[in-house]
Amino acid sequence: MSPRLKAEIWVKAHIRTCSFMNVPVFVVRRGDDTAGTVLIKINRLNNKFRVLTPTTDFETGGRQWLQATGTDWVEEEIADTYIEKQISFDCDIWVIEIEDAEGRHFLQDKVVA
Repeated sequence: MSPRLKAEIWVKAHIRTCSFMNVPVFVVRRGDDTAGTVLIKINRLNNKFRVLTPTTDFETGGRQWLQATGTDWVEEEIADTYIEKQISFDCDIWVIEIEDAEGRHFLQDKVVA
C-alpha cells in the first residue's frame, strides 16, 4: 500500500486543482488535519448532486472513489443526508463542495459506481 498525504494537504491540493480550472470549490466541513476522510460533494448548479467517497482499489492497492449516492444525480437533501450519516460515524470527516455545471470532480483516481 502506498503512503498517503495528510488530509489537509490533499484538500489544499485539490482546491488548487479546481481553482486552476476556474471552478469554485469550498471546504464545507473541516476534519482531522492528518487522517480525516474526505468526501466530495459535486453540485451541478441545477439541484443535482453527487457525493464521492474514497475507497481502496484492492487490485492495485491505490485509492479510488465510490459514487456514494449512486450513479444517478440526486437532490441536495439526499446528498446532505448521506454526508450527515457519515459524520455521525466519523467526526473527523472533511467535506468539500465543487460547483461545476458539467459535474466534473477533477480527481486523478478512478471513480467507480
